[in-house]
Amino acid sequence: MATRNIDRIDRDPSRRFSPTAPAGRTFGAIPPTALVLLGIVSVQVGSALAKHLFDAVGSFGTVALRLFFAAAVLLLVWRPSPRMSRRTWTVVLGYGVILGSMNLCFYLALSRIPLGIAVTIEFLGPLAVALAGSRRWPDALWAVLAAGGVVLLTEGRGELDPVGLLFGLAAGTCWGLYILIGAALGRHTAEGEGLALGMAVAALVAVPFGVVDGGTSLIQPWVLIAGLGVALLSSVIPYSLDLEALRKVPPHVFGILMSLEPAMAALIGLVVLHESLHWSQWIAVLCVVAASAGATRGSRPDA
Repeated sequence: MATRNIDRIDRDPSRRFSPTAPAGRTFGAIPPTALVLLGIVSVQVGSALAKHLFDAVGSFGTVALRLFFAAAVLLLVWRPSPRMSRRTWTVVLGYGVILGSMNLCFYLALSRIPLGIAVTIEFLGPLAVALAGSRRWPDALWAVLAAGGVVLLTEGRGELDPVGLLFGLAAGTCWGLYILIGAALGRHTAEGEGLALGMAVAALVAVPFGVVDGGTSLIQPWVLIAGLGVALLSSVIPYSLDLEALRKVPPHVFGILMSLEPAMAALIGLVVLHESLHWSQWIAVLCVVAASAGATRGSRPDA
């Protein structure tokens, strides 16, 4: 998952590489803006589907299924060689551990708070990375706007689970770290080989928790099919759409479009999961979206 400023790094990095050339031919006629929006919808529908699995296998079990299938697909496609330097393996292992931790924290948050709020809180991680070290005064305004959004988010409805909010912040922190180590992974590995190995490490981190949480329920046929669906919706489809869009639009434009993700998550949560937000929480989501878009728009073109 290479960065795109707050360049959206998905809870699943396979979005950043496309091993399938036919995707370009399939999606070539679709406008790039529509490709990005379709990718955002796919990711959030995948998260909504994952939430439906919680009752059957728990949040850890759902993470385990998603990362297992994603790792299996990437390993089959890229067939990476394990012959790498010790330094490269250190980066791959760190990448995988952070990726697995990020997914575990996000799904724990998702099990306690609405999808839109979980994504909005988590989005603060890449936003912080985008704003870190900036000396531009407009970026201070974006930071204040995002902070105001968080205040509105937490005060808009008293029954929000504080533990869920903390897990969302933990996922956001992991997401920020993930951006940084993802850049290192890109420098040390070629194409999707490091990604595939990192995903396998993430699966190894998550699967033991999933087995304890889900037990034998994990091997029910319908659960396996749903888990594969989550992996496809959250990984294969959106990364193919993203890659094709990035061939047609500048990265900073792509980042601005990706800033819509918290708002889309809130809409998907409302339509699919019937999770309604208080009006102040909708304003909070829009504050974070605006801060994200503003920080991305004002970034250097070579960031």
